[in-house]
Amino acid sequence: MRWLITGGGGMLATDVLERIALTGEPVIALTRADLDLCEARAVRDFVCAYRPRVVVNCAAWTAVDDAEKHEDVAMAVNGRAVEVLADACVRAGARLVQLSTDYVFDGRSARPYREDDEPNPLNAYGRGKLAGEVAAAGHYVVRTAWLYGSAGRNFVKTMIRLAGEREFVNVVDDQRGQPTWTADLADYLVRLAQSDQPPGVYHGTSAGETTWYGFAREIFTLLGTSPDRVRPITTADYPMPAARPANSLLACTRGEPLRDWRAALHAAWPVLASRAGRQCSPA
Repeated sequence: MRWLITGGGGMLATDVLERIALTGEPVIALTRADLDLCEARAVRDFVCAYRPRVVVNCAAWTAVDDAEKHEDVAMAVNGRAVEVLADACVRAGARLVQLSTDYVFDGRSARPYREDDEPNPLNAYGRGKLAGEVAAAGHYVVRTAWLYGSAGRNFVKTMIRLAGEREFVNVVDDQRGQPTWTADLADYLVRLAQSDQPPGVYHGTSAGETTWYGFAREIFTLLGTSPDRVRPITTADYPMPAARPANSLLACTRGEPLRDWRAALHAAWPVLASRAGRQCSPA
């Protein structure tokens, strides 16, 4: 099985590449400099020439707040480029695994969102990712949320850094979600692409739930410092350009659910802490 990973320099792509490498199957990971998905002809030509069996699209505009000011650019990357890539995959006979997000939902549901629930994004980023889902219809669409990993910027690394800089850290406590380790998600994506599961929408998040505040307290505990240094605030106390859903919980009713978020964080911790530069005392 020949694999192609787009967005190859990103946090998730790094773990997907490592996971595929364990299989010994041929794989190539391309950064934006290697292949700009907004260049339709280049995308079609490369996929036609390389003829992958599976394409995992990790490329995305992920700057949620900046998308409010540059929705046209975000839409081009997260929506229109996916349409081109999906078409190229059909022509090459390849499976496309398209990553999406909890932000396609408005967060007003009292329960976790199922795969067949009607999307209603609150912000420009969510609208772009929903357009990508529509473009990838007939392929595999995997929604995920609250990602962290050893590569790239993420919430875990930010909390480790702030633990070393501040006596107290204020963190939002009225947004619920499922922190998801990219290594776990990478394993899920590879197994899904190799399986006999039919194409469609899947949810790939850790089991259980917490808030950003609860997530931060667990990180501080793992750092060996007092979790009481984390103080709860509301979304209204920390306004951002892009509206965030209060409920980001995704129900995994298709396929196998990932392990509990706390167990995953503990398993990931040795690598995360060492690469982030473990410091926990306030400056």
